[in-house]
Amino acid sequence: MIPEAPETENLSTEQLKAELERLKDELCDMEEVHTFTFQKTQVHISAEKVCSMQAEFDEECRQYRERIALIEKELSKRGAL
Repeated sequence: MIPEAPETENLSTEQLKAELERLKDELCDMEEVHTFTFQKTQVHISAEKVCSMQAEFDEECRQYRERIALIEKELSKRGAL
């Protein structure tokens, strides 16, 4: 789960840009770890565990993408994107 973040309206444009960059980097890192875990290793993981890990990954990615979209929308409103 991504940490609770302050409302975008309460942040300065610079803070929003920094938060956007941080979220994009974290999402990229998560995707790289996921790819490595499920495609590049020979470690056996039970089907039940794989389903659980995939569901958790999907939910976290959704949360990151929603937060990224929210910040991009706010930056766009401010003419800063």
